[in-house]
Amino acid sequence: MSSFNGLTQRVWCALREQGHTVAVEFARDEESIADAARRADPQLILCPFLKERVPTEVWQKWTTLIIHPGPVGDRGPSSLDWAISEGKTEWGVTALQAVEEMDAGPVWATRTFPLPADPPTKSSLYNGPIADAAMSCVEEVLAKLDDPDFRPTPPEELAKIQVRPQMRQADRAFSWSEPAEAIVRKIRAADGTPGVRTEIAGVRVWAFDAYVGPRQADPPGTVVACRDGAVLVAAGTGSVWLGHLKKIPDETPRAKNGVKLPAALVLADHLPDGLTSPTAAAPTVEQCGPGRVHYVRRGEIGYVVLDCYNGALATDGCNQALHALRHAIRQDTLAIVLRGGSGPFCNGIDLNRIEAASNPAAEAWANITAINDVCRELITCRNQVTIAAFSGSAGAGGVMLPFGADLVVARDGVVLNPFYEMGLTGSELHTYTLPRRVGPDVARRLLTDALPVNVTTAQRLGLVDEIGPRDPGPFGNWLHEVALRYLDRGLRERTLRRKAEVLDRDLSVRPLDAYEARELGEMAQDMFDDRQGFDAARRAFVHKHAPERTPARLALHRAPGFVRG
Repeated sequence: MSSFNGLTQRVWCALREQGHTVAVEFARDEESIADAARRADPQLILCPFLKERVPTEVWQKWTTLIIHPGPVGDRGPSSLDWAISEGKTEWGVTALQAVEEMDAGPVWATRTFPLPADPPTKSSLYNGPIADAAMSCVEEVLAKLDDPDFRPTPPEELAKIQVRPQMRQADRAFSWSEPAEAIVRKIRAADGTPGVRTEIAGVRVWAFDAYVGPRQADPPGTVVACRDGAVLVAAGTGSVWLGHLKKIPDETPRAKNGVKLPAALVLADHLPDGLTSPTAAAPTVEQCGPGRVHYVRRGEIGYVVLDCYNGALATDGCNQALHALRHAIRQDTLAIVLRGGSGPFCNGIDLNRIEAASNPAAEAWANITAINDVCRELITCRNQVTIAAFSGSAGAGGVMLPFGADLVVARDGVVLNPFYEMGLTGSELHTYTLPRRVGPDVARRLLTDALPVNVTTAQRLGLVDEIGPRDPGPFGNWLHEVALRYLDRGLRERTLRRKAEVLDRDLSVRPLDAYEARELGEMAQDMFDDRQGFDAARRAFVHKHAPERTPARLALHRAPGFVRG
């Protein structure tokens, strides 16, 4: 595989849960792939996310299946980009056997699904319907693997072959005089990579994170508003909110050059006079635009929504979340729900913002102390029942953040990475909340093993209490029904009484300040002294440097004495 991303982690978790021995190898070059296959001598090689060609030696000797993000007959490296750009109403996933020509092998399994009229971003399509269809294909492949009578079908017998070239910037190009809907579709087809080249306020950028805005009378291409890091640009008809931009390299300082950042930050020196980007207060749900942290009330239930781009919660986003949570606590609701938006739930502090800062260590420190304030507010909320919902996948501090809640639930299919990497020991008051939830031994193992878990395993370990539907719509309805349970006065009072008793008992022995002081003492060394390579790890992540090797915890086939299970 080319990356241990959300889909590959889901496949890895599912296979291990079924009792399979699963070894991972990052596809760096043909020799490393072939060497890994020789060492593992596997029954099956699965490639859920692969950009490289499989060496002839490998696919000829071992059954090797590619999960292609397109229906039968579709070929090429930009399948999702073309599907979104062309407004396809149906798309699919195909499990193909590897052969000499890419995407041309016989078909083992395929799934199709409808695409919404409102174009999804490429990343949300990949992590949603594509990942779900891929998991279904993998299940079918495993069932057929032991069937001696099964023969895969040549793709030309199932569908017309359509070979699509790699989509280039010339294919993505747009004019600001085009309708807003057309512009948004093109940008979403390139989100989160590579983005679309354009020029805004005289600055050459790659554009991401686009939403259709209100009608505007200003000339196309004019920046007409700015809010919460996003800018509103007039189009031929309507307007476009852009949440994030990446400056095309030039001679400007590194702080605003070549890193994907909130659009208003990238354009800060070029915005018209009078436009501001408030960050202290959390907007309400009625204020549209991308990248929102907001509060909304539904009857007796208050919702704090972390709708963070790619799950990164920067310092200002943490401050908004704290403001929204404190606002929620002041209301007369019976329960508060902390949940994510349409993407990942949260992946902790914002490494892009930290990398772009003039003083990365100072920004990292500000970010971690700000997210700790949110965690503390959740832990110490005594007057309302608190529910935290993993509405999307989460990692590092984003996994630890919800554990101060009374009830933790998750949407089916999400993956949690309950550990810290990047040369950080982590904070988020996890040294209190994680052992309280799963016990000290499991907490220690999760942090040291540094392996992802799916929701089934998470529930078994005690990380989550309940699992809701996979589909986002039904999950939201289910989540509201869970919150409405606390309309029952007896249940609510028992929950609040138990919370108060636990807090009084635990914090009389050691206050939260003591937990945080110990965690931040370690983090200070990580961030300011760089004792574990935080600077280099962060830079590699932000600039998407390919890893030099597969982590030993995943590459079981390279361990001494490895025996295939």
